[in-house]
Amino acid sequence: MPSLDLLQWAVLLFSLVLVGFSKTGVSGTGTVAVALFALVLPTKSSTGTLLPLLLVGDVVAVASYRRHADWPRLLRLFPWVAAGVVAGAVVVRWVDDAQMRRLIGVILLAIIAVHFWNRRRGAEASLAHHRAVAAFAGIFSGFATMTANAAGPIMALYLLAAGMPMLGFLGTSAWFFLTINAFKVPFSVGLGLITPASLAFAAVTAPAVLAGAAAGRAVIGHINRTWFERVTLLLTFVAAVRLLL
Repeated sequence: MPSLDLLQWAVLLFSLVLVGFSKTGVSGTGTVAVALFALVLPTKSSTGTLLPLLLVGDVVAVASYRRHADWPRLLRLFPWVAAGVVAGAVVVRWVDDAQMRRLIGVILLAIIAVHFWNRRRGAEASLAHHRAVAAFAGIFSGFATMTANAAGPIMALYLLAAGMPMLGFLGTSAWFFLTINAFKVPFSVGLGLITPASLAFAAVTAPAVLAGAAAGRAVIGHINRTWFERVTLLLTFVAAVRLLL
């Protein structure tokens, strides 16, 4: 178990509530959790510590929305995502902790930039049906999830551009992240990111993820998405800049 003070524990537990909330509510909050974890824990180990807890949230999300996945779209994405995960594993193997902090910060800022660019130009539903777009989204999300557990916003942009209904979006995302996060486990173990200590931490703190998932289910139909999106982007930006500095 990590040696943390009371404030650090509070930040991590809040982050895990956001993880659960992102799985059943607003996906963007998961990016904030990634940044906060990297600020409190050693950066490289933070990704492995968070992964088992992401899987807890993924199981809850699949149990909630399992009947609404777009499997043809998922099957087209998986080979590209797997390639991105492998590339990300190679990068993680060779960077040190300081470089990893900067890498996560850059990925988070890139995600924010893509989000605003997408909003500015207006998402074309037909764009997401092009094979090249699916390949790019798959490789980039695979790389981002292996290096920073930060594929959520990328996939959100891709699925929203496809014009998916709310339940289809949630179900497809749930199955996508359960499958990909499980695929990452052997790589994370081999890189020393998942350890007995990180599993012990996950066992102790998993209830925070479950609480966040329950909150997401409760408010998903009532939340002001515009306001919440702005707060999420602001917090992600602040955390990303802090990682870079």
